[in-house]
Amino acid sequence: GQSRKHRILMVSDFFFPNFGGVESHIYYLSQCLLKLGHKVVVMTHAYGKRSGVRYVTGGLKVYYVPWRPFLMQNTLPTLFMTFPIIRTILIRERISVVHGHQAFSTLCHEALMHARTMGYKFTLADIDQAICVSHTSKENTVLRSGISPDKVFMVPNAVDTAMFTPSSNRLSCDEIIIVVISRLVYRKGADLLVEVIPEVCRLFPKVRFIVGGDGPKRVRLEEMREKFSLQDRVEMLGAVPHAQVRSVLISGHIFLNSSLTEAFCIAILEAASCGLLTVSTRVGGVPEVLPDDMIVLAEPDPEDMVRAVRQAIDILPGIDPQIMHRRMKKLYSWDDVAKRTEIVYDRAMQSSNTNLLDRLPRYLTCGAWAGKLFCLVMIINYLVWCLLEFLQPAEGIEEVPDIGPLHIHSDSVDDQCEAQRN
Repeated sequence: GQSRKHRILMVSDFFFPNFGGVESHIYYLSQCLLKLGHKVVVMTHAYGKRSGVRYVTGGLKVYYVPWRPFLMQNTLPTLFMTFPIIRTILIRERISVVHGHQAFSTLCHEALMHARTMGYKFTLADIDQAICVSHTSKENTVLRSGISPDKVFMVPNAVDTAMFTPSSNRLSCDEIIIVVISRLVYRKGADLLVEVIPEVCRLFPKVRFIVGGDGPKRVRLEEMREKFSLQDRVEMLGAVPHAQVRSVLISGHIFLNSSLTEAFCIAILEAASCGLLTVSTRVGGVPEVLPDDMIVLAEPDPEDMVRAVRQAIDILPGIDPQIMHRRMKKLYSWDDVAKRTEIVYDRAMQSSNTNLLDRLPRYLTCGAWAGKLFCLVMIINYLVWCLLEFLQPAEGIEEVPDIGPLHIHSDSVDDQCEAQRN
């Protein structure tokens, strides 16, 4: 029979107009879930002047709550101050499932905590189901959090293959262009690039680099370029809008990813979909992302990365971008990700509800002091909820009418993106 229709609240500090893997994941997953007939609402913090309720493509409703980012786009942890507005959104939108994204997101954890207090489905010490984007990520989550493996599902990311297509004209190999598109921060291995790029330029006179992205480590890359006089061989683009990522990718032959930690890495999928051979550090879930003949892996060490770039340059003549793109279309689809996520929601709704007294023993297992602290926080959170129910009863909060998805007749998100471009 048909699966039940859910009313889903996606919560994260990371969403558009910010760009990154988490932002793309929430957007594309939401579009596909809307197409499957579910109601989806996104909640994130305000970005600049973007505050209040906005509608984006396909009728996706976004609450930009009036909290400002504190550090690296994360809001300041407040524990209880976000409860009133989160409670109002949950009641107004008649939400049935709360889906938090990104373990680093403060807003995500606070929303899950408040929703749990109110009896909603779905920190880590008290969830109904968890989704990880790779088997490595699942393994780490189970080992570090103590969640039962039965509650943790592996659902990968995907790529919009209609948006990321190879160039119709195959590039000449007379000059090899290596593309880097990444946030220039420590976690993304910007310090590795500072050591790898000069050595590759020394060994291969016909190699040129295009570096897209911004961040605190950009200064180190600029200094490296000046020190080794590589201004004509290393092009620094700065921040690249997501709509222009493809045009940067198709100007290169090889995509270089130097991340020190990565659960999945959507950027690799986008590069492979554009027909680029990938060189990447062997970290986290990266080895699971692409078949062995589409990626060259290296340890997060400058010497080994230079070796991997040399290997990629050797096998580059045998790479056909069009064939690589067709393989990516078969391997990854957002429609498939949405259907697998839908199964996780169904499982979550089938799990039994537990009251606060039943849940407190779980928090105590989190550590001698941490466990007691978590119990205290949850008890206070419950009392705050009781106070909110007294001051503003749920019956007094107006429920909003539903607006059907605008792209209900589209076959897929890929078709939708194709229609938008046309």
